[in-house]
Amino acid sequence: METLDRYDLAILSELQTDGRLSNAELATRVGLSAAPCWRRVKALEDSGFITGYRAEINRHKIGLGVLAFVRLDANRNSGDVLHELEEAIRRIPEVISCHYISGTGTFELQVVSRDLNSFSQFAREVLINLPNVKDLHTSFSLGEVKASSALPLAQLTSTPDPSRKGRP
Repeated sequence: METLDRYDLAILSELQTDGRLSNAELATRVGLSAAPCWRRVKALEDSGFITGYRAEINRHKIGLGVLAFVRLDANRNSGDVLHELEEAIRRIPEVISCHYISGTGTFELQVVSRDLNSFSQFAREVLINLPNVKDLHTSFSLGEVKASSALPLAQLTSTPDPSRKGRP
């Protein structure tokens, strides 16, 4: 499976909105019968378009009130040294996202913590002691304007939306 048709895009859109839909409900919403819908979902999973299903958890409700953005600068940007740092970052549960970035810095991390004191301790004991770390620069979220993991699928349809007027 290399290309997506309108049914595939509709399936992806519906599952992004509610990953717990039954196959019967999903089929109804996208205009297919149950068996072809199930086969398409399975093909989307097997082809790597769908990589998993998970619950979205309110971090505030579970006591993770701090969201920090940490730009991490590496001492050296050579292959083996960066690979060791990447592997160390992947093992830290408090790091919920990490991107290798252009410009100033090497990595941009999103880190969650209970409070500022907990984050401070974590930064001093864990982050700064990662292999090959030269420096950390931290900014804190003061409030979320938008937090979504849903991808914009409408732009993948062949008919452009005239209301978007040049916006991506």
